[in-house]
Amino acid sequence: MQQRGTLVQRLLLLALATSLLTASSLEFWNVTWGTGEWLGLFSFKWALAFFLFILFCMVCLIGMILILWENERISSFSNKTASLRDKLGTIRWVVVFLVLIVPVWLLQYTAWGIILDGPYLRLMIWALSAGLLGILLTQTKGKNITWLGFLSALVLISGTTVFAVSLSNVTEYPFSLGWSEGNRWWDYSILFGRDLYDYPADKPIPVLLDIGRQFIGGIAFLIPGVTIWQARLWVGLVNVVPYLILGLLAFKTSDGNRSYWILAGIWVMVYVIQGPIHPPLLLCAILVAFAWRKPLWLAVPLVLVASYFALVSRFTWLFAPGIWAGMLELSGATLQNNRLSKGSWGRATSVGLAGIFGGYMAPFLVPGFIVWVSSFFRQSNGDLVNHAGGGVSISAIGSQVSAQELLWYRLLPNATYGYGILIGLLLAVVPLIAIMVYLSISRRWVLNIWQKLAIIFPLLAFLLVGLIVSVKIGGGGDLHNMDMFIIGLLFAGVIAWQHSGRDWILQTDRSPVWIRIVLILMVVIPAYRSLKSLTPNAIAEEDMPWVMTLADIPPTGPFPELLPYERDTNKALEDIRREVELAAPNGDILFMDQRQLLTFGYITSVPLVPEYDKKVLINEALSANNQYFENFYQDLASRRFSLIITHPLHEKIQTDSDQFGEENNAWVEWVSSPLLCFYEPLETLKKVKIQLLAPKQDISGCAQYLDK
Repeated sequence: MQQRGTLVQRLLLLALATSLLTASSLEFWNVTWGTGEWLGLFSFKWALAFFLFILFCMVCLIGMILILWENERISSFSNKTASLRDKLGTIRWVVVFLVLIVPVWLLQYTAWGIILDGPYLRLMIWALSAGLLGILLTQTKGKNITWLGFLSALVLISGTTVFAVSLSNVTEYPFSLGWSEGNRWWDYSILFGRDLYDYPADKPIPVLLDIGRQFIGGIAFLIPGVTIWQARLWVGLVNVVPYLILGLLAFKTSDGNRSYWILAGIWVMVYVIQGPIHPPLLLCAILVAFAWRKPLWLAVPLVLVASYFALVSRFTWLFAPGIWAGMLELSGATLQNNRLSKGSWGRATSVGLAGIFGGYMAPFLVPGFIVWVSSFFRQSNGDLVNHAGGGVSISAIGSQVSAQELLWYRLLPNATYGYGILIGLLLAVVPLIAIMVYLSISRRWVLNIWQKLAIIFPLLAFLLVGLIVSVKIGGGGDLHNMDMFIIGLLFAGVIAWQHSGRDWILQTDRSPVWIRIVLILMVVIPAYRSLKSLTPNAIAEEDMPWVMTLADIPPTGPFPELLPYERDTNKALEDIRREVELAAPNGDILFMDQRQLLTFGYITSVPLVPEYDKKVLINEALSANNQYFENFYQDLASRRFSLIITHPLHEKIQTDSDQFGEENNAWVEWVSSPLLCFYEPLETLKKVKIQLLAPKQDISGCAQYLDK
């Protein structure tokens, strides 16, 4: 039976390797074919490259067959390889670093990231890197590669890929890198950098973001003269480092084995970033993980603060920290005769109540406390009171959820999110759930009924809330609204790890083959999206001809999403400056989009108009808020703005077969069509995706918008 199982494993590995190498060869054929006329449509150079690639794939396949069937010569060669590795000393870790960095550098910072964009070529690069790294990480003397070494290699490669992608937008490019990326800097800057704007100091500046997200994103603006490159670096780090911190805190053990602890922390970074999850909620999860098993005098206030911060960051999060904390304390407790002790119940109840108080009750009390403290210093803190207060009621939560349309079809595959929320979520979490179920069934992880309920009920609640919020119009483009569920599932995995799961993982080379496959999927699936996302955001102009040839890009496009060349960027910036200077004496200048040009000083001496940020406009359009748009249309009709800066507008109505079709239609109905009725394009800067609008002379056909 054991021999049959070994044969099945060998045949399965051989089939996977053959499929991957064959598919990679076909993708490399597509790269090299069409480069000349020396042999068919091969140039001599690329024909040679293709045949060498095929030869390499054949050598890999033959080598794998010899290894799997334990050929004596291969075994002798493997022993020599292991011996050489053991003698490398410090050089070994230099090679480890290079194996981790070179593939990322190749795909994200060179033109090859555009050419080698096929999934199988990338998976092949990944697999080869994992194999080489697994050999280097294997600690067993005389052993070429072990299961644990290979699994560790996968975790490190996945972590490096995820980390690199989070820094892909760190650039000096002055214009927005996405639909709302530029204006997001405006949101972040107000808390600590409102002096960057020409605006009365005694007037509040309204922004869309809650205080939690403003605070974390705005820390960069504590640096005097911060540049857009530095700010993007800060947000890039914020979008990945907290995941790692959460993992290191959650999997912290006292046995002193740092390597496995660090690897577990890196896996958390890879797993949780599937959301992706907003940094404020990660900070709340970090506080909860730190509070776990700490004395109650420390744990209770930490959970209270986490819950309060969750509420002021996003109201749907208000109960999450308390529920997580209660789940960790109850399900992570040690059983006595299959029962929970009174102390365990007491701790779980205490942190749960602290979460309720911090998220639901404290927000009603904090504003009064701030006013009371301020009275002693005879200072007004109105802005701080507005940010810090604002508790919500259950009815208010219900009304906010029902204010916008629910698009249930986005649970299934659709144009906005290819997999659909349900399938995407299953791919993300099923491997971890399968491992936990296996540990429970095999009695490696023993819980009583109350501990099981303490895990299942919160996860079901988080799942239900996440699914509802995900199908709200404006959402459903990824799994970020499943954030509470994903973190809750992670904490359940941490509990399983603490209850002998760690010892089991170290011995999984003796487990059924399907378990090892699931463990590999648990590492690879979360990182696969990042692997596909590795691509340069700019390449040198002189490289474009050969890139177009190898990437099969026709002269008319479509072209890859790259930043404009520097000369085009500078020209666009000068054009905007010129038009702003000409229009300034005739009325207000509205940066409906690209507000970061004011934030970072690319456009100066222009008074700020805080109203009508594009993110606010789309949010109100999705709610069909007629009252809000009355003022907007009146300002347009009165020609209040002599110039409006926006992204290129259109009036095309879309269907649910288009990505974010309903959102587009709301924007067209409430913003784009009215705006193009009152204003007309003055200049469209296609290369930087910006449009400048000036008032129309004839607006006789726009009365319909004033009568709404």
